[in-house]
Amino acid sequence: MRILAALLVALSLAAPAAAETVLVRDGRVVTNGAAGIIQNGDVLIVDGRISAVGENIAAPRGARVIEAHGAYVTPGAFAAMSEVGLSEISGSGAPNDADLEGDLVAAAADTGRAFNPQVTAVAVTRMEGVTRAAIAPSETASLFGGRGALVSLGGRADSVFRSDAFMVVELGETGATRTGSSRAAVWPVFEAALRDAREYPNRYRSGQGGAVLNEIDAAALQPFARGQGLFLVHVESAADIRRIIGFKRDNPSLRFVIHGGAEAWQVADELARANIPVILDPLSDLPDRFERLSARLDNAALLQRAGVRIAIAPQPGSVDAHQARLALQLAGNAVTNGLPWDAAFAAVSRGPAEIFGVGDQLGRLERSYRADVVIWDGDPLEVTAAPTAVFIDGVEQPLVSRQTRLRDRYNPSRRQAR
Repeated sequence: MRILAALLVALSLAAPAAAETVLVRDGRVVTNGAAGIIQNGDVLIVDGRISAVGENIAAPRGARVIEAHGAYVTPGAFAAMSEVGLSEISGSGAPNDADLEGDLVAAAADTGRAFNPQVTAVAVTRMEGVTRAAIAPSETASLFGGRGALVSLGGRADSVFRSDAFMVVELGETGATRTGSSRAAVWPVFEAALRDAREYPNRYRSGQGGAVLNEIDAAALQPFARGQGLFLVHVESAADIRRIIGFKRDNPSLRFVIHGGAEAWQVADELARANIPVILDPLSDLPDRFERLSARLDNAALLQRAGVRIAIAPQPGSVDAHQARLALQLAGNAVTNGLPWDAAFAAVSRGPAEIFGVGDQLGRLERSYRADVVIWDGDPLEVTAAPTAVFIDGVEQPLVSRQTRLRDRYNPSRRQAR
């Protein structure tokens, strides 16, 4: 009987929790949509979706009611660029899939297949109000960094909800070091790679082979080269950004988003006209590289004012598997430097969802959207605020991690109380 009981307990812990009907009542509801912020608002969750948002919503029979008492109620945050779930110990090779250093594959690297929903950083990130993430390796040996994925942080086995979401490309200073140590080589190599991909499989079957890509990478790059995917391009300088704008003008079917963009404020109007979004770090203000000489703290505010779609994430080189949760703090710093609060919160929720093509399902509290909902004990962009409840697809998540369990286990005051 003991074995049977233990087995039943194990099965109950392994089974995913079921979505329930929940009414969050009397909160400061940040919809991220046309309704703006609803004071004394309600959010009704049914079957994993937002069923209604507004005031004085009646609780359905059997619904669980959560009284928010005026607390912020928001969509879950979306980490726009992260390694979360790819690395358990970043300094060790075996448990670290965030570094792509081999030369066998580059563009073909499939991040979604490396994601581990049980990595301890997933729970740490989730309990800080981040419910979704775009993931990709940050260290690569090639011009291409592989195919990124979009993941849920609910800890389920099926957490990857979009593979091949974007292709990572280095076209700035880092890309130059990998293609002859000069930007003079970057663009010819990139253009040759696109030709290899567009002409796959014919040139490979004929024995001609690719100019710069092996067959595996050419196959993976093909849909992106034909405008069926998004290029996430790491560049910092205004000059490099202008080259991307010009390249898109000559190749209108291709889609680009810039990651980094320290000098993007200098070409804000051009980026807005080209409809090229920017994922940036609002704290990137030091000229630590030549390509960041004109970095400034109000970069996000200037881009937003010009009409550029933005998202906020740590700058390239600072992305870490355990720090995706810091996006909310970065957004708070952007507010300090002139970005309106609602635009800053959108840049860590709705903005990433729209940039990666899932803005019709995530990033807003509106009817039929996925019920990623967070209730906070303060302003979510303040360092001292924390979630009191986190829902992913309508399922309430445990606000615990390996660290909190260790704290509770070895807390001297708890041992004395026993």
